[in-house]
Amino acid sequence: MRILISGATGLVGNVLIKQALVDGHEVHFLTRSKAKIGFHKGIKGFYWNPNENEIDTACFEGVDSIIHLAGATVSKLWTKKYKAEILNSRLWTTQLLVDSLKNINHKIKTIVSASAIGVYPPSLDKIHDEEDPVASNSFMEQVVVDWERAVDQFSDLNIKVSKLRIGLVLARGGGVLATLKAPTQFGLGAAFGSGKQWQSWIHVSDLSKLFLEASSQQWEGVYNAVAPEVVTQTEFIRQLAKGLRRPFFMPPLPGFLIRMMVGEMSTLVLNSQYVSAQKVIDTAFDYEFPSLEKALSDLL
Repeated sequence: MRILISGATGLVGNVLIKQALVDGHEVHFLTRSKAKIGFHKGIKGFYWNPNENEIDTACFEGVDSIIHLAGATVSKLWTKKYKAEILNSRLWTTQLLVDSLKNINHKIKTIVSASAIGVYPPSLDKIHDEEDPVASNSFMEQVVVDWERAVDQFSDLNIKVSKLRIGLVLARGGGVLATLKAPTQFGLGAAFGSGKQWQSWIHVSDLSKLFLEASSQQWEGVYNAVAPEVVTQTEFIRQLAKGLRRPFFMPPLPGFLIRMMVGEMSTLVLNSQYVSAQKVIDTAFDYEFPSLEKALSDLL
């Protein structure tokens, strides 16, 4: 299978490319940097600039599936200007792909797009599945609703659409794990707010395999890209401290303090989302890291 990947140079994209090559796939990837369009065995880069509506349409040649990861990180202070970038980076990249495919002949059968569990309203007792109604009641909910609606346009081009709502991604050398690891190594690991909020997470290796499985099996619809085990934030930090062989005794950092420091962005760590992986489990997908203990053991 030949796959076109947007957002290929990010935390997930790098792991995804390696896994795709291990599985015997060919990879085309899109990049804003012409310096990164190097040719490697099985990998071929193509320039695009969504801000200027530019794309090298040769990227679509021979492609069977698109994996769409492009979008500005949400782990940066949410100023009014940056919130617009978070949303527009997802909508503009999606629209550019859609509009480009309208005007060319292609053999693309499916697109698998990143999405986020941030679309589900926060709750300490509700278990969310893919059938739950969603609405734009918060910034992150608005981003995901608009993003998924934009991705749905591919179905008008006779391309099967699947959307993976991704939980907290655990990876070596970056992302949330790197942020939490630093204070925990010094015995200063602490939960945020009450610490009772649920954390739905996934190991980056399982996430990469999930994208490839959805592509090869031509999944359609929404799937929660989370591990089967969900833990509270306090339990998450406790297991992280245990994995690092450090003490865990710090009380949770008060929610009001987090809100004072980062404003609306605090919802990323204070919101509780218990998200079901049952739909993915029912596909017989084989998680390599179904438990947090096993994931942390690998990553630490």
